[in-house]
Amino acid sequence: MCNLYGSVDADTLRTQLFKGLDGLAWDHTVAPLGQGVFVKQDSVAQAGQWGMIPPSSKERTPKTREGRRMSTNNARRETVDTAWTYGFPWSRQQRCLIPAAWFQEPYWGITHADPMTLSKNTWWRFWREDGEPWMLAGLWSEWTDPITGEVVPNYTMLTQNCDGHPLLALMHKPDPKQGHDKQDKRTVVAIERADWDLWLHGPKEAAEALIRVPPLELIRHGAAEPDKAHVLTLPI
Repeated sequence: MCNLYGSVDADTLRTQLFKGLDGLAWDHTVAPLGQGVFVKQDSVAQAGQWGMIPPSSKERTPKTREGRRMSTNNARRETVDTAWTYGFPWSRQQRCLIPAAWFQEPYWGITHADPMTLSKNTWWRFWREDGEPWMLAGLWSEWTDPITGEVVPNYTMLTQNCDGHPLLALMHKPDPKQGHDKQDKRTVVAIERADWDLWLHGPKEAAEALIRVPPLELIRHGAAEPDKAHVLTLPI
């Protein structure tokens, strides 16, 4: 999963031939319920809330039917077609690309089977090795405020299992209550430039085939606070 990422400026996005950027504003660093930019069909950019709003919600902060706060900035690819928050956008092929200069995860340095050796995580960031922005797979929707009538664009970021990846599987703290074979390390879905059009416009089956863990050689990584990097042992 991802709960923080760095956005990409409008000038850079224009070089990617994305349209509709004039007049849009979004956060430099995007956290859940913050304002980010995403790219919809026909390469049109849109600014909106990072955290999908359920269609029956009475307010823009996502909540369960019982009124509890929901985390909807990440959508599990395994259940995206059946989840009540994401099912309609997925079925309507409202897929999007989320430009990110970097994304951040909590580093623990352990896989499911390793013993706990750290008492606190270190925040770790991931850039593309080629210097280009990430284009992360997402879904978008629009929600209408029942009181004001305001239309609120909103989006979520797809996540996938990354067990076995030599780098990404070291992120996130395992659940001590679960066996190592019952856990689920997660990461984002990177869409490569040659596949942007297929992700945005292709049939569902073709889009699903693009959901795969990025190879290690594509990733440049480092501590969010560089002075803490010495405590880690990670693949280069």
